[in-house]
Parts: sequence; C-alpha cells; structure tokens
Amino acid sequence: MSSDTRNAAGMPLEPATEGAALREFTDPAYVPLCASLGEVRRNIDRLDREIVRLIAERAMYVKDAARFKRDAFQVSAPARQAEVYAKAAALAREHNRGFENLDQVVGHTYRAMVAAFIQNEQLYFDNMIPAGDKHDQDHG
Repeated sequence: MSSDTRNAAGMPLEPATEGAALREFTDPAYVPLCASLGEVRRNIDRLDREIVRLIAERAMYVKDAARFKRDAFQVSAPARQAEVYAKAAALAREHNRGFENLDQVVGHTYRAMVAAFIQNEQLYFDNMIPAGDKHDQDHG
C-alpha cells in the first residue's frame, strides 16, 4: 500500500467523499447513481432517515399487537414469522434492481428485526394485565 493511503499513525485512510470514481463495474448494463461518494452517502443517509421512521412506526404496531396475545407462544407467533419472512423475500425479488444477494441481505435484516421486536413485545406482554382486570379493580 502506498504511503498516501495511510495516515500518520499508519492506519488506512477513509475514501475521499468528493472526486471521480476510482473503479468501474464490468457489467455494461450498470448505470451509476451518483457522481461522488459524498452523494452516495447523502442518499444513504436520506434513506436511513426514512427506514428508521418506518421501523419506529412498525414498532408501535408490534407494541399494539401484544394486547391481542394470550401467551408467550402467541407473542413469538412462529407461523406469522414465517409469513413475514416469505413476504420480505418476495419483496426483495420484486424490488431488486441488480444487487447480488439482496434476498440474503433482506432475510438477515428481517430476522434480526423480528427477533428484536419479539423480545420487546414479550416485555410489554409480561407487564400487561388481562383485559377487564383494571376496570374490575376500579369498580370492586
């Protein structure tokens, strides 16, 4: 590695965010999306804001779902998990514009997300009371 690719401490430098691309795809059908790495990162940041907003919205529906569950098995809902994974895989195929292994990225992402949501939904479930109990206690 040449000396201009490392900092004074000998650590590799981060890539420059402005300037021309240093590499090209061999696929003639590939159409570049951005003129610089900075532009790529700004678009990724824009998408991350939207993705996190949607995850936060999804989280509130997961929280609400706990009200309809009878026990821990229903919270984990393995059949529903399989359905969600299958739908996510189908969506990955539908929306893929040429990213190799997108289905795997989506699958890993959904498995991690669903596991985290189930863990939190279980915490909500564990701290809930059966419907009617509070009302009955207030009038008892």
